[in-house]
Amino acid sequence: MNVHVDFCIIPVGVGVSLSPYIAACKKILVDTGLSHELHAYGTNIEGEWDTVFKAIKSCHQTVHQMGAPRVTTTLKVGTRTDKEQTLADKINSVVEKLDT
Repeated sequence: MNVHVDFCIIPVGVGVSLSPYIAACKKILVDTGLSHELHAYGTNIEGEWDTVFKAIKSCHQTVHQMGAPRVTTTLKVGTRTDKEQTLADKINSVVEKLDT
């Protein structure tokens, strides 16, 4: 099953700069080959359910290995069975409506 996920991982107890942890997760997503896009407060990911959630688990493990004693993650998950749709398709649908 294909899934769209809005993923926000927050290491707790590591100070105020989180970018090294986010960069480590970004590398994991690149290495998996999953389609993803970083934004200011998280990352949109799309792909096969098991692959996406395996990558999220790997991010958690990596952030802990980097020294974060706690990790909090929020996820928004969407699936669809009536048609195939990418995250770009969803954005383009809105942009098209703005042009009219």
